[in-house]
Amino acid sequence: MRVRFLAFDSMGTRSMCTLVEADDARIIIDPGAALGPWRYGLKPHPIELEKLREHKRAIEHEASEADLIIITHYHYDHFPRPGEDIGWLRGKRILLKDAEHMINFSQKVRSRIFLERLRKLDVRVEVADSRELRIGGCRIRFSNPVEHGDDPKLGYVLEVLIEERGEKLIHSSDVEGFVSKDQVKFILDNRPDMLICDGPMTYMLGYRLKDDVLRESIRNISEIIGRGFLQEMILDHHLLRDLEWRSRVRSVMDWADVCGVRICTAAAYMGLNENLLEANRKKLYEEFGGKA
Repeated sequence: MRVRFLAFDSMGTRSMCTLVEADDARIIIDPGAALGPWRYGLKPHPIELEKLREHKRAIEHEASEADLIIITHYHYDHFPRPGEDIGWLRGKRILLKDAEHMINFSQKVRSRIFLERLRKLDVRVEVADSRELRIGGCRIRFSNPVEHGDDPKLGYVLEVLIEERGEKLIHSSDVEGFVSKDQVKFILDNRPDMLICDGPMTYMLGYRLKDDVLRESIRNISEIIGRGFLQEMILDHHLLRDLEWRSRVRSVMDWADVCGVRICTAAAYMGLNENLLEANRKKLYEEFGGKA
């Protein structure tokens, strides 16, 4: 399988949009991208806005050739927000998080608006929770809904396994660094070669992220690495909103070296320089100006 990252935090926008090109299926997971509305008391810089437009164009272009679109939950960095053109989804098969069960109020409202918009297009919409399906020789399996972090008030997400010819990858969606054993179970049960995951929300340490939850995240990620099945881990999304992210997870990086597991960001995997625009928003205003 060939993996391409279309938009990720390490590439300049809030996203985990992933393109998986298997022999029998072309799959896009979470075709959304967004910006943090406020950071350091500042609105997104014009450079961030241009990067967002670039990423959305890339997502729309690649989606035109996709066989399957997957939406793991209803946060706007993972699916299109109201007001955005979604004509590029016309004719697509879309598997998405159940909009009625194990979902919080805000995501239920968002999902209903999105589904109503989809009804105006020629699309095939299916609930994905806990399902397994095949497209030719490509097997796709969805987890049971797991918590978005450590608080059910934030809703639930789906983890996604894609397997072809004995090669397996998992896209974890927003587990916020595997802060619970329930989130880890799908990984240990399926033993992927590649794991695409968001790290802990260390930029909110002491506020949304408590010290004990960070320690649990590091323990769980370290357990996954130490089980011996993983070859590569993409560690990105929430974690890459912190300029000090490497030092926050240094023990995980060191353990991965010992275990022979490659850890990198989506940008590094794509051969790009890491471009932490949100984390560097204050610097962008200082160096390039702009209306704050």
